[in-house]
Amino acid sequence: MLRMEIAPEVMAFYSATIDESQRLTMSADGALELLRTQELLRRLLPAAPARVLDVGGGPGAHARWLVADGYAVHVVDPVPRHVEAARRVATSAEVGDARELDLGDDGFDVVLVLGPLYHLLERADRDRALAEAYRVVRPGGLVAAAGINRYASLFEHTAFAHLGKDSVRESIEGILRTQIHDGKKSFTAAYFHSGAELRDEVAEAGFEDAEVFGIEGPTWGMLKATEQYTKESVTGSALFESALTAARLAEPYPELLAASSHMLAVGRRPAA
Repeated sequence: MLRMEIAPEVMAFYSATIDESQRLTMSADGALELLRTQELLRRLLPAAPARVLDVGGGPGAHARWLVADGYAVHVVDPVPRHVEAARRVATSAEVGDARELDLGDDGFDVVLVLGPLYHLLERADRDRALAEAYRVVRPGGLVAAAGINRYASLFEHTAFAHLGKDSVRESIEGILRTQIHDGKKSFTAAYFHSGAELRDEVAEAGFEDAEVFGIEGPTWGMLKATEQYTKESVTGSALFESALTAARLAEPYPELLAASSHMLAVGRRPAA
């Protein structure tokens, strides 16, 4: 049962404006995000069957493949229509808030926080969500948390050729300066991390060996621009495969984190 308030613009965005179930399949950069998230997590996850908590798991995009891989996945999300959809693919699902999980201590081998941090604009709220992840993961367990890159909107709107519009340019200047999008136009209210900041938030929550990976790599904008101008999907094309290879090649180089659209921070709760 939700006791904390979800920002109304975030709830409205996911309840009525966008169909989150299609986000990772309707574009090449979405497909790249999904594929790279899968390969990063598969590299880090304990062997199945393990218990995975997917906080902010939406309609179950990640729960679907995790269950297929043999994991027991419990989804928590604040949007009722997401939870209804997640129940069809996850082991179980419930309405809840990342900052106040209605779950016992030490109950999961893995906790995924792949959406909440970028809709919690205040550091105190992000800290609370990470503290809850720490509480419910077992000692020695893995936590993986996603963030939107501070420069993602700059790259995206360049690909869309929107920077000639004063209103768009001013909005992006605001995001670059404050790291916050107010949600008044286009995307909903969101916080945009730097790689170092995301790593520090995870480390300061108590997780050991915190590190950050670029998910889509430095050339995802090429996919978006190509689809924008050709009006044809490039998922699975030679260009897509090159962008995927670029993401893998860029992974060891922290300076290239700033070019990804999303980042994945991982750490482990210290063993008892």
